[in-house]
Amino acid sequence: MILQTERLYLEILSEENASPDYDKWMNDYEITRYLESRWKYQTRDSVLDYIRYINKSDTDILFGMFLKENGRHIGNIKIGSINWLHRNADVGLLIGDRDAWGKGYGTDAIRLVTRYAFESLNLHKLIAGIYRGNEGSYKAFLKAGWSDVGIMKEHRFFEGKYVDEYLVEIISAAK
Repeated sequence: MILQTERLYLEILSEENASPDYDKWMNDYEITRYLESRWKYQTRDSVLDYIRYINKSDTDILFGMFLKENGRHIGNIKIGSINWLHRNADVGLLIGDRDAWGKGYGTDAIRLVTRYAFESLNLHKLIAGIYRGNEGSYKAFLKAGWSDVGIMKEHRFFEGKYVDEYLVEIISAAK
């Protein structure tokens, strides 16, 4: 399964298509500073184990983000913690390739997984939590049509202090 825009395509991340730099991304504090994965050192084996684990999951779907022009793996986006009864899930993303930062790829990927979640998975609602300070991610969700729900005060421990977390959501137009 491939989801695509003019510049980008999403494909289920596999051992074969994952960038050889994936483990380096996961150990680069500037890239992972707003991710919960920042707490653990990653090796090539541990990222491949994670990919295998997620691909066996009934409640998580991990897409790799690839540039159409050259097939380069630039990051990942996940629909996670899918609750099939309530038809909702979380979305999280990582753009590991610094050359791809600030170019709108996050917004494109969010739009693609949103459409996929609503049209193919029949989900009703998606949510995301974003550390205050991660303005690029926050703006990407809003540009993708998501709504600001509010702020959870001092919800995350970050760089020695508690910081707020933005909450965003989108609800399917189909009833």
